[in-house]
Amino acid sequence: MPFKKFVEIGRIAVLNDGPNKGKIAAIVNVIDQNRVLIDGPTTGVLRQEFPIKRLQLTPISVKFPFDAPTRVVRKELESAKVNETWAASTWNKRMVIKAKRAGLTDLDRFKLRKAKSARNKILAKALNSKKRTLRKAGKL
Repeated sequence: MPFKKFVEIGRIAVLNDGPNKGKIAAIVNVIDQNRVLIDGPTTGVLRQEFPIKRLQLTPISVKFPFDAPTRVVRKELESAKVNETWAASTWNKRMVIKAKRAGLTDLDRFKLRKAKSARNKILAKALNSKKRTLRKAGKL
């Protein structure tokens, strides 16, 4: 399976640092081997240079010309439905769940632990009753 996520114009990336952490933006220009020019008009990321080390490249890519203005980038992102594709991806769903877990209070974590424990008791009880009936029937 060859490598497919290259630093290229039109590649969508997730920002890992700064005030826009967790948002997506498109690579508009490659400045040098360490920095790129990004723009995320549909997600609120301003056009700026960004270190490649602080980006995570996604498999999503769109086509627009080199150094395209923000209006062209916005048009291409909206026509390719990048925000919907990103929202439906498991990567984004995992990020949302992680953020939700990080925001739990001590009481919320306690309630979650008790709810999981109650769920596991119900499952174990149902499984054990099934096993018991199978053992009586001689099938287990």
